[in-house]
Amino acid sequence: QVQLVESGGGLVQAGGSLRLSCAASGTIFSINAMGWYRQAPGKQRELVATITSGGITDYPDSVKGRFTISRDNAKNSVYLQMNSLKPEDTAVYYCHVLHESAKGGWYNYWGQGTQVTVSS
Repeated sequence: QVQLVESGGGLVQAGGSLRLSCAASGTIFSINAMGWYRQAPGKQRELVATITSGGITDYPDSVKGRFTISRDNAKNSVYLQMNSLKPEDTAVYYCHVLHESAKGGWYNYWGQGTQVTVSS
C-alpha cells in the first residue's frame, strides 16, 4: 500500500501563488508517473499536470505557463508551483501516483485532496 499526504493549499488572491506538495510513503517499489488533478464543485475531476519518472511534463492549456510540476524521486514527492492564480483555479487538488508493485502490478493512488481557493 502507498499513502499520499498533500499540503500547501489555502486561500490566495487572484494573481497570487501557492505551492502544493505531496509525499508518498508505505511499501514503495517503483513510482512511475506522478501528477495533480483538481475538482471544482459540480464539475468532473480534471488533469492539472503530470510528470514521468524521467521528468517529462504535460499540462492542459488552462494552466500552461502558470503552473509547474516537479518531483524529487529520492523523497518520493511531487510538487506543484502555481503562479498567476485565477478564481477559476479554485478547486480541491488531488495528488496522483502510478505505482508498480514488486510483483509487477500497476496501481493508482490518490491523496486526500487539498483545497485551493482564489479570491477575485
